[in-house]
Amino acid sequence: MSLGAARRFWRPGWAVSGLCCWVFASAGLGGELPPPPSSMEAISDAQLFLELVVNQMNTGRVIAVEQRAGRLFVPVQALRETGMKLPEGLDAQVALDSLQGLHSDYDSQGQRLLLEVPPDWLPEQLIGSRQAYPRTPALSSFGALLNYDLYLNDTDDAGTYLAAWNEVRLFDGWGTLSNTGQYRRTFSGLGEGTLNNGYRRYDTTWRYSDDERLLTYEAGDLVSGALPWSNAVRLGGVQLSRDFAVRPDLVTYPLPQFAGEAAVPSSVDLFINGYKSSSADLQPGPYTLTNIPFINGAGEAVVVTTDALGRQVSTTVPFYVTSSLLQKGLSDFSVAAGTLRRDYTLRDFSYGPGVTSGSLRYGLSDNLTLEGHAEAAESLTLGGFGGNLRLGNFGVLNSAISQSRFDGQGGQQVSLGYQYSSQRYSLSYQRMQRRDSYADLTVVDSPYASLSQRSEQLTLSLNLERYGSLGAGYFDVRAADDSRTRLLNLTWSKPLWRSSSFYLSANREIGDSNWAVQAQLVIPFDLYGSLSLSSERSKDGQNRQRVNYSRAVPSEGGLGFNLGYAQGDAPDYRQADLTWRLQSVQLQAGVYGSSEAETRWADASGSLVWMDRQVFAANRIDDAFVVVSTDGYRDIPVRYENQLVGRTDKNGHLLVPWSSAYYRGKYEIDPLNLPANVQSPLVEQRVAVRRGSGYLVEFPLTRILAASLVLVDARHQELPLGSLVTHEQSGAQAVVGWDGLVYLENLAPSNSLRVSLADGSSCQVSFTLEPEQEQVPLIGPLLCQ
Repeated sequence: MSLGAARRFWRPGWAVSGLCCWVFASAGLGGELPPPPSSMEAISDAQLFLELVVNQMNTGRVIAVEQRAGRLFVPVQALRETGMKLPEGLDAQVALDSLQGLHSDYDSQGQRLLLEVPPDWLPEQLIGSRQAYPRTPALSSFGALLNYDLYLNDTDDAGTYLAAWNEVRLFDGWGTLSNTGQYRRTFSGLGEGTLNNGYRRYDTTWRYSDDERLLTYEAGDLVSGALPWSNAVRLGGVQLSRDFAVRPDLVTYPLPQFAGEAAVPSSVDLFINGYKSSSADLQPGPYTLTNIPFINGAGEAVVVTTDALGRQVSTTVPFYVTSSLLQKGLSDFSVAAGTLRRDYTLRDFSYGPGVTSGSLRYGLSDNLTLEGHAEAAESLTLGGFGGNLRLGNFGVLNSAISQSRFDGQGGQQVSLGYQYSSQRYSLSYQRMQRRDSYADLTVVDSPYASLSQRSEQLTLSLNLERYGSLGAGYFDVRAADDSRTRLLNLTWSKPLWRSSSFYLSANREIGDSNWAVQAQLVIPFDLYGSLSLSSERSKDGQNRQRVNYSRAVPSEGGLGFNLGYAQGDAPDYRQADLTWRLQSVQLQAGVYGSSEAETRWADASGSLVWMDRQVFAANRIDDAFVVVSTDGYRDIPVRYENQLVGRTDKNGHLLVPWSSAYYRGKYEIDPLNLPANVQSPLVEQRVAVRRGSGYLVEFPLTRILAASLVLVDARHQELPLGSLVTHEQSGAQAVVGWDGLVYLENLAPSNSLRVSLADGSSCQVSFTLEPEQEQVPLIGPLLCQ
């Protein structure tokens, strides 16, 4: 696209006319007039220094222009330095009228050279960035963490037991070593004295992520990588994988970009689905818009360019974005090797045969992403490939085929799917068919396990705007024993007055004439909680009505509760629980059940962190965290992302447990509470922390010896304003202010000053300071002799 520009220039002919008039007036003083000159003969060859303007854009350059017989010659290098694309093989100077497509004008009054060139001669402009925000390398300090969750359960006629889940982490720059497990103890009831009592180890894993190379290394208990058409398994071994999560500033899937041309300086506005997304200024030349919001599905973009005269050109471009594709040239992979995990959560150390697994995704283009997967064991070999193809603006097609051989028998798996999403509706279809004796690693060490023969699902959602939204789903699974299950699900939801909403769902198993139906009304009461009323009918014909009132726990801590009651064809059901979240722990207790059987429970969860030789208690930390240090100064306010999160303790520390891994968070302190003789050269830092780790954010504070002095002369009069004061120990200088007052820093316990007066004379003064003083003292009057 391009915008025309109106031209209103002075041409060389106008300069010639002005010169002719001056010659005519001069000749009138003497005799007869000479014959008029023709064409440009009146102007001799000359060198001009003119300001260069290209397509109405002031380049800020003044270039030498040779004028020869009415033709203008300019250095080729001067044009190329503006980014102009010119043919190769030109002489050092070129006549402007010899360049096809270029138009020039000489503005004699403004002393400017005005050029008009095709927009594609000018350098291309990239507007926007594909990064979500600037990147900050992730850091980690040495420390340890304990996550715990203590759960006590007491059920009528079933007994009492205690379950204590825990996670222990040790972390530093070399990575994170973690161990999870659970201790269970039955005090009474059916499980007393059984094998369920005692400690059970779950996973022990070392993990290190390299955010420069986007790689994660794992050793120990892990889950193998998988594709949508393959299965993951638990292993004891090692794994290397691409990890895009370590760079949240990157967008890995293709985003649309819009290209055009501007003939003159203009502005460009981008509208996505009717909403203004961005605005930028354009220089003349081709441009490409890359600052597209991170969206998914079908949409419509409108690009509007406006020149200085207010003329607009609008272009509408449809597009389709999907996160299931990789940008061209990007690759995603995982490779794992080890032994299969057996009896997970039942036995501490139980491993089976050795296996390997690998997956690969590669963005061949912005429209096609190829996939591959392979598995191997002593009795199994498996390989497959597939891909995701964007069908223009009509959605994404995915397909894959894999072949296996297990215990001498072969099998095949074929999958096919399609997805489309827009503002009004979305559609998804996926079918997977297995033939013969297809097997993968999930059945290698499980003699009774088997894969289904076929699975098929179709989902549809419609946005009915003021009439709410409608959803439908169909699911069809044929198991290995040839049994078949088909389900149909329908949902409808609609927002009502003042943020309340209504929800209706119905589902049935095809082949069964009975429907299971549920209707629910949710009424929020702002900060006071929300009320939920529902009625449901099971496929067996039983009816039940429920009422529930709950209040979520505030994020900064406090009380939350949940009260519920249900009645109908089954026995009445009652539920009540209370949650109390403190800064150091979260406590919960409740009761639920019917009059025939009631369960009472209590729970305590939280974290203990050891960093910088101190232990901190906090709510459970599942991701990264930060400990802020203020060099031992207490009661200093700390903010995270401009929100006050607390004050430093007596040791000058504060734990901030809400940091997201690899996120570039902003931490700052408020130095207003610092003593007057303490300086804080750094009050704000942006830090990214590695996954599962903690980092010590230090704000260096410096105690200085400072004093305010009142200096007087031998007559006890304040020294004159502006007198120069020199601290002899450090060489620092200051001037005397009003009332003989002078402020000095970086003093010593014993100090001497030399004061130079305006009349050329000088005097000296000495004084002492207490090194451990908390405030800046006012000393004086001191006699300067």
